[in-house]
Amino acid sequence: MAKITLKGNPIQTSGQLPSIGTTAPDFTLVDQDCADHSLKDYSGKTKILSIVPSLDTSVCSAMAKKFNDAIKEKTGVILLVISADLPFAQKRFCNQEKVENAVTLSMMRSKDFARDYGVLIEDGPLAGICARGVLILDENNKVIYSELVPEITQEPDYDKALSYLV
Repeated sequence: MAKITLKGNPIQTSGQLPSIGTTAPDFTLVDQDCADHSLKDYSGKTKILSIVPSLDTSVCSAMAKKFNDAIKEKTGVILLVISADLPFAQKRFCNQEKVENAVTLSMMRSKDFARDYGVLIEDGPLAGICARGVLILDENNKVIYSELVPEITQEPDYDKALSYLV
């Protein structure tokens, strides 16, 4: 279990993000049209998993927009923004903010993703949703970058994460 903070107050997650060099666990998450998707659906591409609590917050919104802009010219890279938001809210966010290079995925039907990836917040006011993290997976779903942001109200290290894209 990882210890992170929310505005300086300690909270705990269900585990640890997958380690560098390991194969990321498969998942089933829901897209904007309420269709199920698994990690296998994105095979053959480098994947940025931008894991956020909710796109309705400024930091999560900033994360989605920065990664969206960063991959505009990248071929073979897909951005998966994963949150507890309902697919309808994710779609509204993408339309309003012109986030066109991201696939948003919701934990609407299950918290298994958050548990399996070690980011399920277990206590405090945000219990039951995801901590903030970034994973980069190669085309074979091997983890090549992993960051659990220690303070939920802070943004990840974009430059470091993006340096792993080829």
